[in-house]
Amino acid sequence: MALTSRPRAVVLRALGLGDLLAAVPALRGLRRALPDHETVLLCPPDIGALLHDAGVVDTVVAHTGLSPLPRHVHGADVAVDLHGSGPQSHVLLQAIHPRRLVGYACTAAGVEGPTWDRAEHERARWCRLVDETWGTACDPDDTALDVDLPAPPVGGAVVLHPGAAAGARRWPPDRWAEVAAAVARQAPVVLTGTAEERGLCVRVADEAGLTEKAVLAGETDVAGVASLVRSARLVLCSDTGVAHLAPAFGTPSVTLFGPTPPARWGPPPRDVHRVLWGRGRPGLSEEGDPHGESVDDGLLAIEPVEVLAAAAEALAAGMAPGPVGIGAS
Repeated sequence: MALTSRPRAVVLRALGLGDLLAAVPALRGLRRALPDHETVLLCPPDIGALLHDAGVVDTVVAHTGLSPLPRHVHGADVAVDLHGSGPQSHVLLQAIHPRRLVGYACTAAGVEGPTWDRAEHERARWCRLVDETWGTACDPDDTALDVDLPAPPVGGAVVLHPGAAAGARRWPPDRWAEVAAAVARQAPVVLTGTAEERGLCVRVADEAGLTEKAVLAGETDVAGVASLVRSARLVLCSDTGVAHLAPAFGTPSVTLFGPTPPARWGPPPRDVHRVLWGRGRPGLSEEGDPHGESVDDGLLAIEPVEVLAAAAEALAAGMAPGPVGIGAS
């Protein structure tokens, strides 16, 4: 997308779906703080398009990770690091020679700013950076997206997303299958994921007695998944990007947390969004390795019956018309 002649606020958040959605409240606060600036977001293009179309940012420049930034963003009036605590992300933004760099304090990069709090909720963290810099009042729970989306391939289904980027955050397939089988007796179920996760979704569908038509993994882009979630009756998933789409559209959801506490990545505190956290129980430490290869002990502590009960609670809170019987023994 072409840049304008307005002063630019270049924002780095070159991460995944959940990371971008967690930054929405801060991005909105930034636009209020700098109403005369063009807000330019450096991020993956498919996710960025969703935020652009929702009016969260003015311009999206395709970028992933910490590779050098494109020349046409050099010389920005303000560069804002919503990517991390530094020093790598700070140094990356320093290389575009902005008039001002805003980020968390980092001695190694020579950046002054607020103090990083590792235990802070991800949405609140970036809101605080904007608030303390410009004196705004960001609401960390301002996650709603109003955006035009394509028609979903299936409407009114229960969306089950069994995958996650790391093995530590993947609940066992046989447990997802048990949940899917129970839910499918009351409502249509579709399974979503990346092309690489299609095999996992096919396995869950097969063990649940569903046909492969229920498997949409690898068949939808970000806009397609967003459309599915917005039209869904319920979303069931682990701590992954899709979990953040449900609050964006007000869709009832149940999110399973293992190595990372929901106090850092959980949804806004609304009754329609239920979280299950295995590590909050006796005998387990409060935090594991979210990037581990093996399923986290906290996830293993969560049983299918708990997921079904939480699903019934989320649906009841959302006053959904059904499916009656989810969570029943």
